[in-house]
Amino acid sequence: MIAVRPNGMEDVPEYHLDVDWEKAGALGIPITSIHNNIAAAFGSAYANDFIQAGRVKRVFVQMDTPYRMLPKDLKKLYVRNSTGKMVPFSSFSSGHWASGSPQLERYNGFPSINIWGEPGPGHSSGEAMDAMEELASKLPQGIGFDWTGLSYQERMASSQAGLLYAFSIFVIFLVLAALYESWPIPLAILITLPLGVIGGIAASSMRGFPNDVYFQIGLLTILGLTTKNAILIVQFARARVDEGIGLIEATMEAARLRLRPIIMTSLAFGFGVLPLALATGAGAGAENAIGTGVLGGMITSTFLVILFAPLFYVMIYAVLGKHHKSITMKHVEENMTEEQ
Repeated sequence: MIAVRPNGMEDVPEYHLDVDWEKAGALGIPITSIHNNIAAAFGSAYANDFIQAGRVKRVFVQMDTPYRMLPKDLKKLYVRNSTGKMVPFSSFSSGHWASGSPQLERYNGFPSINIWGEPGPGHSSGEAMDAMEELASKLPQGIGFDWTGLSYQERMASSQAGLLYAFSIFVIFLVLAALYESWPIPLAILITLPLGVIGGIAASSMRGFPNDVYFQIGLLTILGLTTKNAILIVQFARARVDEGIGLIEATMEAARLRLRPIIMTSLAFGFGVLPLALATGAGAGAENAIGTGVLGGMITSTFLVILFAPLFYVMIYAVLGKHHKSITMKHVEENMTEEQ
């Protein structure tokens, strides 16, 4: 991390007033009288209102400025006890000089120090937060830490990222299964997802971009692009298989005929995000992170999907396709029997 600094004010000299509460009680002085007396003398206290020239004005009482400038002025204060007598402050209190913050800093009711910082070059905010947590774990017992502001929001969001990705892939699988009325086809499509992720990670790593929220946005785009390329091949191959063509022949024909649409759409998408990857100026960091990840994922999802999507489809269909087909045919025969 760099530029680490406390978000507060520097310590200043302070004069602490120590009250002997047992002695004050023996003298018959209420605690509220002590607090109210010193607060009114050195601060101020509201007394009442009065009307002057038709306007209501408020009255505050306070010691005059020359009599509240030094610690020795505390000796001039008197407090009335329960019997009505005036007791000097010096008879039940003493003072000493110390050093401390001019403002009381609290977080969730505990004394705290607000520390600011930012990640160093080539590191993400998540890595910087991990480093801070590692340092905080070495502090003495009784000292803890917590995140606020954007750091708190990032921690909350990052803890849910894995679950959200898993749920998104699960929903995609269910949608594809309902669309094609088949379990092997969605499985063959989802297996190709890492092919695009490889390029996104490699491209971002070569340019030194961290795994931040911008890269994750690009990653979602890469998953969609990879799925699209695989669907173009698998859907055509499935249609040819249903027409009675052999599995391998249909898959080879699908890969050959769908090559041009895949390359055309990938090139259009790649040139569309190229300005983001090459952007400069204000806000270019976020644009470079998204554009670089998507561009790298587009390259690998185009060339690797063309090679591996047919292979995955043949392997999965050979294992699960026949079983699924037999179940489907059995279901059709049962329906025909019921209709007859």
